[in-house]
Parts: sequence; C-alpha cells; structure tokens
Amino acid sequence: MQKQTELITNKDGSIFHLNLLPGDIASNIIIVGDPGRVDMLADMMKEVRVRKENREFRTATGTFDNNEVTVISSGIGTDNIDILVNELDALVNIDLKTGISKEELVSLTIIRLGTSGGLRADIPAGSCVLTETAIGFDGLLHFYEGYDWILDTGLSDSLVEYLEWPDTLSYPYAVNANKELVELFNSENFTHGITISTPGFYAPQGRRLRLETFDNEINNKLSEFTYRGRTISNYEMESSAIYGLSALLGHRALTICLVIGNRVTGEFVQDYKPLMRDLALKVFKIL
Repeated sequence: MQKQTELITNKDGSIFHLNLLPGDIASNIIIVGDPGRVDMLADMMKEVRVRKENREFRTATGTFDNNEVTVISSGIGTDNIDILVNELDALVNIDLKTGISKEELVSLTIIRLGTSGGLRADIPAGSCVLTETAIGFDGLLHFYEGYDWILDTGLSDSLVEYLEWPDTLSYPYAVNANKELVELFNSENFTHGITISTPGFYAPQGRRLRLETFDNEINNKLSEFTYRGRTISNYEMESSAIYGLSALLGHRALTICLVIGNRVTGEFVQDYKPLMRDLALKVFKIL
C-alpha cells in the first residue's frame, strides 16, 4: 500500500483535488480552461448525472447523442494539468483504497478545447487550430522518467538551435498528438499546426508590460520557423503537459483551440463564446 501522502483521497473516498469518485467520469474527457465553460458545454448535454467542483476543477458528466462525456475545467497552466491528468488516470487505473495499479488499464480519450493566440498572419482570429505537435517551454515533462520515446527530438532540437535557446531556460520538448484522434477530426476545416505551450501569459508569450522579455523578437522568430514544411501556429499554456502525460500513461490526447487573438496582426475577438460553442458542438458530434 502506498503512503497516504502519495495518493491522497478525501473522507468520502474521492480523489484529492478533483473531488471525484471513479464512477463520476466517462471515458471521453473534454478539458476546458475556464470553469464557466463547463456550464456552457453541460447545457448542450442531456441527463447530466454528475456536477461537482473543487477549486478551479469543475466537472459535469452527461450524454450527447447517447454518448457519455465528461467536461472538466483545468484552470490555467501545465502545473494544473499535472494534477488533472494524473488524477483522472488514478480514477480509472488505480485502486484508490490501496494505491495499487489495476491489472487491466483503461485508456481515456482526452480532448482539450481552449483559446489561444495565433502566431501567423494567415491564421486569423476566429479560426481553429488542431495541434499536431505541442512544444513545451514549461519543463514539466522533465520531472518524469521514461519520456524519451514519446518526444520528437528532431523538431525541438531544430527550434532550440534556431532560437539560440538560453541554457537558463528549460529545454523545450515536443510531443505529437494521438494519430487516431487527428484522423478522426480530419473532416473538419481546422488549421493543423505546431503549438507552443508556455509557462506564463506575459513574458513567456513575448508580452511586455513593465518588464522586458529575454528575446523581444521571439514572436517574429516563431512565426517564421519551419521544420520539414511544418510551421508554428499558436500559443497556449496546457497542451504539452496533456500530450506528454497522456502518452506516458496510455491515454489518447488532442487539442483544438480557438484563436481569439492574432499576435502578428493584433486582431482580437472580444465575444468568442459563440465561436467556442460552435467548436464544442463539432467535437461533441464526432466523439
């Protein structure tokens, strides 16, 4: 049996941060950042049988076209994703009473629906990007053993050389989306590209308020980077951890983000909720 400090549960037996019991989630998971977005997606479902929340983690499990789906909010950042993905995995693959992994493991389908900033002029605000590869500037995956086999090291090494990446920062890591999920959504008119997941919203994404960034030209450089005919499409803050942890744990992961602002042109969509609702509806229908 594991130490109680390794796998923590609440008095009712639920997992510590998510406040969920094993039967509370479906095998299809949609991750959103904003807890309010959970309610918007839940309104699109019927027979919502679970509504729970703790801190930034709000959950709704219900059905859409007779398929059961769980929508859960992550809040912002890969640190929250570390909690979310590990605890979702524990709910289906670990006996919460003993801390022992189950013999037959369950593979979840995890799709992130989020917002992002476009990094190319030809990706206008209001468009959707399907992340074929997430590059993490965050460093989270370096804390886990055995990740080498899931990385696209050629891509990350090429980007590091191109950016003249400083040794003081975590080495970027690149993880591909699940191929089956990419193919599943090929019928939709989404832009396919590389996504940068950053550990912050301001300097890590090239924004300057009162503090300067380490490289004032990084956004221009990223917009011009190419690797084997592929380009970088957008910034966001979660996908590298979702892809990395899901691959290590045996889950299928994909991110589709709405571009609400274009960092090259300055275009910004103030009221993006109708666009997000349309995107969610497409995903619900395909799952």
